[in-house]
Amino acid sequence: MRLRARRFRGYDAAMPQDTAAAQNALKDVARRAMLDNGLQPDFSPAATEQLRKISAPAVASDPKIRDLSALLWCSIDNDDSLDLDQLSVAEPQSNGAVKILVAVADVDATVTAGSPIDDHARANTTSVYTPAQIFPMLPPRLSTDLTCLAQNQTRLSLVIEMSVAASGAVESSDIYRARVVNRAKLAYNSVAAWLDGKAPAPAAVTAVPGMDAQLRMQDKVAQLLKAVRMSAGALGLTTLEAQAVYEGGALADLRPDEDNRAKELIEYFMIAANGVVARFLEAHNSSSLRRVLRKPERWPRIVELARTLGETLPPQADAKALSDFLIQRQRAAPALFADLSLAVVKLLGAGEYVLKQPGEPAEGHFGLAVNDYTHATAPNRRFPDVITQRLLKAALAGGPAPYGDAELRALAAHCSLQEGNAAKVERLVRKSAAAMLLQSRIGQQFAAIVTGASDKGTWVRIMQPLADGRLVKGFEGLDVGDPVRVQLTRTDVQRGFIDFARVGS
Repeated sequence: MRLRARRFRGYDAAMPQDTAAAQNALKDVARRAMLDNGLQPDFSPAATEQLRKISAPAVASDPKIRDLSALLWCSIDNDDSLDLDQLSVAEPQSNGAVKILVAVADVDATVTAGSPIDDHARANTTSVYTPAQIFPMLPPRLSTDLTCLAQNQTRLSLVIEMSVAASGAVESSDIYRARVVNRAKLAYNSVAAWLDGKAPAPAAVTAVPGMDAQLRMQDKVAQLLKAVRMSAGALGLTTLEAQAVYEGGALADLRPDEDNRAKELIEYFMIAANGVVARFLEAHNSSSLRRVLRKPERWPRIVELARTLGETLPPQADAKALSDFLIQRQRAAPALFADLSLAVVKLLGAGEYVLKQPGEPAEGHFGLAVNDYTHATAPNRRFPDVITQRLLKAALAGGPAPYGDAELRALAAHCSLQEGNAAKVERLVRKSAAAMLLQSRIGQQFAAIVTGASDKGTWVRIMQPLADGRLVKGFEGLDVGDPVRVQLTRTDVQRGFIDFARVGS
């Protein structure tokens, strides 16, 4: 099940007047959506004043902090990402295992709990990515510079160390603080094309001696970790995230941001690292925030969806059976797999944060087929990761936990709520952007898939551009996953409305 990486490309500096007006209209939509959904679009004067006093990245003289700056660390993210949260490096072991190190930016070293910047992060809990603009959880001067793992800069980090056997099992692990240096800032698409043999190695790889072998080792281990997860019943879903594409400063398209091998490398390292963190806190008798996805309440609809494709699923929710079904369908009909994945994602429901006290049973993550899972690897973008980072540092120091259980329980509920609100904002602004692209195409017909069906209405998704809209006519009898042909009847950019009518039966 793919980890979500929300990103959009920026705007060109120069643009025609009408294009600038369209951009400003989208920004107005985005700011209004933030406020309407309980999110703060701007930093407070107190946070701005705190930022003004931060002139350099954090440093520390603690002798327990290791110096790992000489290792061949690299980051892999989207082409235009600057808020770099994690680095990775691999070291072969004499017993055939490979040691994987994941370094996570030490945001807490700069952003102290209870400070104005922390208050803003705690209020929003996440960065919000829209085609209009990004509303960062932390000020960009921090998240894209002083608290990120910027290339060729020494930074404090928390390192999650894992020894991965040839079988793909994590045999041992450790967590500690260290200084690191990012030797190569790499991008998913170019690294994936090289790993797949479709393009030469990116210049940033060839510029660092040994980085090519380093990445191939990391890729090999990531595929072993993936195989273990898939055998355990992790759901291999191909979800489509809208990527805003601009040409000459104008919004030109919303295209799917597709999976690739480099994204898998990071995804499976992060899944493994987050599991190590969860177990580390448990072993140190520390409460934690767990990321859970419960067994789906709409499992009967998933069973029915499988039946329409000639497959049988058990009457009770079973992740392994669903995983096997998805693998079979991807092989049988790869062109239709994204639509099937979307339907299954909608029926699975949303993940959430919960308090996990030491010794109590873990609820687990149905989609990833893991019992122990938290969020710890993106502290520049997600507040739950900052909370976990502070819990880790307290456990490492042998000191008292920075949060009590009652506060953690409240924070878990708040982070889940705000994550949902952020998703609403992103969805609404994507719809406004799509409405802008579609406003000249009223009357055209599109192939679509039903993505939502309830008493509140029926929604469908089209692919060119990638957009969701409401089915206002002919929705009777439809449910999530059904294919349908639709005609565009109306758009409203300000309200993010895209209306379709069903064509035929």
